[in-house]
Amino acid sequence: MLHLGLGSFHRAHQALYMQRLLDAGDHGWALAGGNLRADMAETLAALRAQGGAYTLETVTPAGERDYTRIEALKTIVPYEPSLSGLVEIGASPRTRIVSFTVTEAGYYLDAHDRLDLSFADLAADLQAAREGRAGSTIYGALVAILRERMRRRAGPVTLLNCDNLRHNGDRSRAGLLQFIEVAGDGELLAWVREHTSSPNAMVDRITPRPTPDVAERVRAATGWADAAPVMAERFIQWVIEDRFIAGRPEWERVGVEMVESVDPYEEAKIRILNATHSCIAWAGTLVGHGFIHEGTHDAAIRRFAYDYVSDDVVPVLQPSPIDLASYRDVVLERFGNPAIRDTNQRVAMDGFSKIPGFIAPTIHERLARGEAIASVAMLPALFLAFLQRWHAGTLPYAYQDQAMDADSAHAICRAGDPVHAFCANAVLWGPLAGDARLAAAVTEATQRVNQFIQEHS
Repeated sequence: MLHLGLGSFHRAHQALYMQRLLDAGDHGWALAGGNLRADMAETLAALRAQGGAYTLETVTPAGERDYTRIEALKTIVPYEPSLSGLVEIGASPRTRIVSFTVTEAGYYLDAHDRLDLSFADLAADLQAAREGRAGSTIYGALVAILRERMRRRAGPVTLLNCDNLRHNGDRSRAGLLQFIEVAGDGELLAWVREHTSSPNAMVDRITPRPTPDVAERVRAATGWADAAPVMAERFIQWVIEDRFIAGRPEWERVGVEMVESVDPYEEAKIRILNATHSCIAWAGTLVGHGFIHEGTHDAAIRRFAYDYVSDDVVPVLQPSPIDLASYRDVVLERFGNPAIRDTNQRVAMDGFSKIPGFIAPTIHERLARGEAIASVAMLPALFLAFLQRWHAGTLPYAYQDQAMDADSAHAICRAGDPVHAFCANAVLWGPLAGDARLAAAVTEATQRVNQFIQEHS
């Protein structure tokens, strides 16, 4: 199994499940991994120096900490622009799964699941693909790997998406096939359709960026001076559709849920956990909180999150095999974990992907049913207030948003009526853009946001 994107989440999630298999005596699969860009150089160097081993610290809401040594990453591939090391492993007949985590914004899909070719790095990768070179996006990397795999007749391979993207397997596959088609490689297009599968999956574990005190605690607890530790909450979940074209590990032995369809799990997670996470980050930032747990314990912010789920999400997700009210309560308990110290900066990023991916579907479904959207409208209203702080240069941290066009975002904030400009933006709202009901609800919610900010000042 080759993983593309060795960030903290992969090392706290998928790699742990592979470690659990090793601990259970199953040595039939090995994990290799590397990055598509020249980031995390120090971490990758540290992992190579440690033979791929590192420590995972987990912590409960009660503050109980546990330490696990992860030795499942057998090969750490050094970054170089041609991605030759990744291509070599990915094209091997022994490699049966290529998995990846590149964040939801890394797929460049619009509201209709079409590739947005206006992104410069995507256009550059298309040109590289036409010239037979690897690229730095997930599509540019996969094309290089799959071309070589096809050339070597290395057999079928599963492409396993591990990102927070609704229908992540189907959508990343659609993006990949479009990329290959635009690149003009008909032979590869036919080969990928026949020789790959792309199961949908749902992943869940809060994994903040590790701070220096993680390494200090690891050393105190284990005696090991680990240069690449990660930390996460104790909760973990992985639900995968059992559609693997070339075999898979027996993950069900170690807690992975192998199912026919991830849809109900995915919708609950994206709408209840991911959207609520963003709500708390945007709201907390507006009133001076630096961490997610601080916002979760702020009564007004917690009420925004609770009402959003209870009033508007739960009704549209029923019936569900999940106890949605209990899931809501567990999520808020997890977010309130002070030991995680998850920053608003990390969670607030990529709003231009999160509004259409996490929030707009609930608004669309509520409106289609003729139902009110007052509670869910608070989330885009909070993001607009957050965006206006970004526009004014008064956010307390740098804001990152891969899907945001900065000029368009500034134009929204400069408009005579920013709410209507915001609600008319097609990137954010797709077919809902310009809907008068949306604009009216966000206008009313904006008044509530302003009152909330004033009460906290």
